[in-house]
Amino acid sequence: MPIFKQVKIFQKIKESLSKTRESLIGQVRELAKIHRTIDDSFFNELLEIMILGDMGVETSEKLISELRRAVKRDRINDAEKVVDLLKESIKNILGSGLKYTGDVPEKRPYVILLTGVNGSGKTTTAGKLAHRYKDAGYKVMMIAADTFRAAAIEQLEIWAQRAKADLIKQSEGSDPSSVIFDGLERAIARGYDVVIADTAGRLQNKAHLMKELEKIKRTTLKKVDSEQVLSLLVIDATTGQNGISQAMVFNEAVKLDGIVLAKLDGTAKGGIVVAIKDRLGLPVLEAGVGEKIDDLIPFDSQAYVDGLFGDVASEER
Repeated sequence: MPIFKQVKIFQKIKESLSKTRESLIGQVRELAKIHRTIDDSFFNELLEIMILGDMGVETSEKLISELRRAVKRDRINDAEKVVDLLKESIKNILGSGLKYTGDVPEKRPYVILLTGVNGSGKTTTAGKLAHRYKDAGYKVMMIAADTFRAAAIEQLEIWAQRAKADLIKQSEGSDPSSVIFDGLERAIARGYDVVIADTAGRLQNKAHLMKELEKIKRTTLKKVDSEQVLSLLVIDATTGQNGISQAMVFNEAVKLDGIVLAKLDGTAKGGIVVAIKDRLGLPVLEAGVGEKIDDLIPFDSQAYVDGLFGDVASEER
């Protein structure tokens, strides 16, 4: 069943991008007004703006090269037209439309495995996901697979109560893979539709913790088929380019299906969305756009681009 209406997605993404739109595209448009001619100085300044907007050095340089070729090929001499070209280039990287809707597949339980570094927003994301699916009429279970901290279990319990979802937990220090295994056994036996597993935060440079995450994924696949599992990395949007290195290492460990970009509304670094897709080929599937329990939405790349550039076309879709 559809979880969100398109217009709601567009409005929330547009609102969450206000800081990025002002700092990134606002500066790009101002640059276009100042420059009467399109020369090396214009492109150098544009490159700097894009890098500072967290599109990353490699992605920014790639986009600038495309713009240079297009300007030369089409003999463009109006700097403001370059803004339109930039928008199209970003669209090409991200792809168009809402390919991910958050819908539950027919084969169940649908297992959403949340990973990420400490403080990225995993537990909050787990609670928001649980609320979404519970509100849509699904039978939802949450698994507290972060067993390193008693506070983490307590925090997830609070979210489970808010979302009116069931919670599987064990004592602090339990083997997280065992918690996952037991939770999935119960979910299968009792006919749950959606299972959301919150794993412990771990730094991507700690090899033994990444090995443990690999074990969690293997354990999950012993109980359900791979098509029933959605592996998501939760990245704090305010961390900017550090999110790239996080995604690379976590992807090696658990073969990610996509990214949850938390706290998108609180950052001027929303350009990270473009860098992640360009560098890693991983799509942003969910976006955290506020602190309320329903402020997590399936990510729509078209709405992102239109919201980034301050367009209104998507509002009528």
